[in-house]
Amino acid sequence: MYARVTTTHISPAKTDEAIQLWRDSVMPAAKRQKGFKSARLLVDRKTGKGLSVVMWETSADALATGESSAYLKEQLAKFASLFTAPPVVEQFEVAAET
Repeated sequence: MYARVTTTHISPAKTDEAIQLWRDSVMPAAKRQKGFKSARLLVDRKTGKGLSVVMWETSADALATGESSAYLKEQLAKFASLFTAPPVVEQFEVAAET
């Protein structure tokens, strides 16, 4: 399994708006992508830092929806007015899980 971790920074006052956008728009789109397994959104309401962790069945699935894909660019564009810094997108192999 593979994980894409997207680190974001938004205004703390916009945290609830970002969470709702992630739940109502980004997750339905992610669930329609080949290889989607699960996702988590972690937020620090004091700083506005967020981590979106999306799990993919294979490396190919993760790469197909990764940083250079139209899919991910479209999802990140939904947050453009909320970002206070450019997002950082990374991919990892899941080496262990319990």
